[in-house]
Amino acid sequence: MRPVPLLRLLIVAALSLAALWPPATAAASARIPDTRELADFFDAAMAKGLRINHVPGAVVSVVGAGKILFSKGYGLADRENGTSFDPGTSLVRIASITKLFTWTAVMQQVQRGRLDLHADANRYLTTFRIPATYPQPITLAHLMDHTAGFEDSTIGVGARSKADVPPLGTYLAEHVPARVRPPGQVSAYSNYGAALAGHIVAEVSGQPYDQYVKDHILDPLGMRHSTASEPVPAPLAAGQARSYDYEDGTYQRKPFVFDNLAPDGSISATADDMARFMIAHLEDGPLLDEPTARLMHQRSFAADPRIDGYAHGFKEQTLNGHRVIMHDGSWEGFQSALLLVPDADIGLFVSTNSVGGIDAVTEFLPAFFDRFLPGERAAPSAPPFKSATPVAGFYRPARTVESTIEKVLTLTTSSRLRVEAGGKLAFKGMTWSPLAAGLYQQDGGSQRLAFVTDGAGVTYAATDGPAYELISWWETPPANVIVVLAFAVTALTAVLGLPLAAAVRRLRGRPSATPRAWRAGRLLAGLGGAVGLVFVVLFTLTLIGDTSILYGVPASLRVLLLLPPLFLALTIAAITTTVIGWRHRHLGVLARAHQVTLLAGMLALVWFCLHWNLLGWQFG
Repeated sequence: MRPVPLLRLLIVAALSLAALWPPATAAASARIPDTRELADFFDAAMAKGLRINHVPGAVVSVVGAGKILFSKGYGLADRENGTSFDPGTSLVRIASITKLFTWTAVMQQVQRGRLDLHADANRYLTTFRIPATYPQPITLAHLMDHTAGFEDSTIGVGARSKADVPPLGTYLAEHVPARVRPPGQVSAYSNYGAALAGHIVAEVSGQPYDQYVKDHILDPLGMRHSTASEPVPAPLAAGQARSYDYEDGTYQRKPFVFDNLAPDGSISATADDMARFMIAHLEDGPLLDEPTARLMHQRSFAADPRIDGYAHGFKEQTLNGHRVIMHDGSWEGFQSALLLVPDADIGLFVSTNSVGGIDAVTEFLPAFFDRFLPGERAAPSAPPFKSATPVAGFYRPARTVESTIEKVLTLTTSSRLRVEAGGKLAFKGMTWSPLAAGLYQQDGGSQRLAFVTDGAGVTYAATDGPAYELISWWETPPANVIVVLAFAVTALTAVLGLPLAAAVRRLRGRPSATPRAWRAGRLLAGLGGAVGLVFVVLFTLTLIGDTSILYGVPASLRVLLLLPPLFLALTIAAITTTVIGWRHRHLGVLARAHQVTLLAGMLALVWFCLHWNLLGWQFG
């Protein structure tokens, strides 16, 4: 899975704890830090963070008052060649921070009058259409706020080579995701939505996405060491940083992964170039005129006005009382974050080149804000908006999948929410205390949670980070564990009992008095039970293992998914033959009861496979 939300969730969680840490300065308001202060801070923070988290290197840039205040590389950009990180020449893959370039491109076309944020997106599509699943059309504003209501599948979004990457319009047309909720209800991160917006820019401008970004964003800002093309063009390739995963005491280099949804994550850039991009947004130019830039930075969606939302593609966060507009990105092994603090005129970009960089980034960001941007979050002043009564139960991320085998991941990503004494909530490993009607605040932190209900009566727990959807009891992990265990127990009685019964009959030398149809039913049920047990065990190991679907569904999983259709066929055959032999007078009550129980367990597993899209090779 693309781990962008994980990085953002960890950043949000880490920054929320900043309220617990005593600020290193008593300043009541932010000031522009000087280069020496920044160097002292990052030299210490990076030395510790990279060492502890086994990260080869990192690069950082800080801007303020319209200039680069600090930029520096730490450690190695390429371990094999011993290349040090350089903020001016080392290109990192910024992953989903690319979306900020896509949203900037959208606003440029809005400024030119070619796009309307609130028009049906289908108006701008020439080769395919977004299905009219709901009466409300999807607009560019919905795409920017991630409120289009798309599911977000990961299957096959990556490619191993340029030759494997189809034209963007072709890929989008062939992989239109299901619309799982009406637009405008709740934010649910969508890589497809961002890529669709980039495609629309290409359609109305007449330029491929990467060329548009070069001509209208990179070149005007002097970002000469950055590109939206994949692979990185030859003149820049020598500066390309490499990414790693640290496993069992060794660094494993991660391969370059091509992005089939390029406008959602294809850009490679240097820290100094990212500084130029940050300055352009903080200073309201030169990419956009002042009215358009100010519009882009205004809040465009929040599930409840008292929690953080989106600002035309920027994610909002309230940190130490400051409004931050940000984005993060995770791809291959690079972990990156970009944070702009408009009221302080400060911007920060950081990128690490290892999976462990998630921890390195989330450890020093709170300290950065306490050192240079102290303050406290104000009490809520906005009135309740669509507030709902807290509902205990299991909640899954609003970013979900309904139409492919990825739906089963609900069982691993759902979390239980409990309403405790005094009205407190226990959710996501944290305790939340009531703050106002329908609003809660994390104990010991600054993150907030609001309950909202959409037009269809679906309840969401919306936080300053992700939103979570209340699920029905039959989709909860405990209910499904019971279903699978019920099948497993009954199947084991058949798998183990049938050979034992046959052995007893042979020892006694007595032929079976039961009809052939009944014996066939028991045999088929036993075979079905064995097939089902094998599938349950192997699929469980797959879920908890490291089966990547980035390049598509691997052959091993495709082979494994041959078992559910076989199991279904055996179940139907077992039921049919059991019904045929049911009336025979030699059948005892226990034999009938056992067979009915076994078939009921098999039907339960059939439901499990059907509900979680494990029948029919639903790969996208």
